[in-house]
Parts: sequence; structure tokens; C-alpha cells
Amino acid sequence: MRLLAMLPVLVLSVQPAAAASDPAQGEQIARRWCAACHVVSADQTQANADVPSFADIAKRKTDGDLTSFLTDPHPKMPDMSLSRQEIADITAYIRTLAAP
Repeated sequence: MRLLAMLPVLVLSVQPAAAASDPAQGEQIARRWCAACHVVSADQTQANADVPSFADIAKRKTDGDLTSFLTDPHPKMPDMSLSRQEIADITAYIRTLAAP
């Protein structure tokens, strides 16, 4: 019985700690995967006119919205199978583009 009471503590102690999100890494991922359709940075000059820029997305979406969307993207987006860390990094990068 005592072992069962300790099981949640043991499970939590074995799981790796989540790494902090990295906006610079998120920018690299965005430039590689997203720039074909979205304007992902101020220095990008071309993208699909029918999709929002990352700066626009930053103004309209919460972190939760972004995480949910990147976890299960809409049909027009390729299935990138992003890891949780990559999603956190892209979200952190998009957040840097929000107007102060």
C-alpha cells in the first residue's frame, strides 16, 4: 500500500523537465517550414497573399491558440509533425513579433 502511495512521486521524478522555449530556434523552424506561405520576419519580401503574416498572427492569437493550431494544423498546411518543444519555440518566436 505504501508503494502505491509513492508511485506518483516516482513517476514525476523520472520524467524529464521541459526545456524553456527558444524564440531563436522558433525563428529557424519558421524560416524553414513556414516562409513558403507566411511572411515570418520583417526581412522577408515574398509570401502567399492569402495567408496571414506571423506579425498579424501574433496580434490576434494567444499562446494557447497557437499551440492548439500547431498541434493539429488545418488541411491546407502540411503535416509537419512538430514536437512539443518545436511548437513552444515557434510560439515563443511569434510572440516576439507582437506589437509592444
